[in-house]
Amino acid sequence: MLARPEVYRCIECGLPYRATGFWYHEGKIEHGPAYWTDRGILCSPQCSLAHHTKRAAEGTLPQEPAPDPFEVQSLFRR
Repeated sequence: MLARPEVYRCIECGLPYRATGFWYHEGKIEHGPAYWTDRGILCSPQCSLAHHTKRAAEGTLPQEPAPDPFEVQSLFRR
């Protein structure tokens, strides 16, 4: 059976979802990523802070929390 390429990657460092070192909500992969933003998912606290710093410098910080990207996608699959 062929392995499919991972669709989700950290938007800061490019680490694929399911890779060693990726942080999950409550430490469980089935709960989705621990960190995300309106632009995508983030793999760790370090990437989350780097992304926040970059967006603050750009003046593009979101004004409200971004919806969980995995919950939003599952709504469209139905």
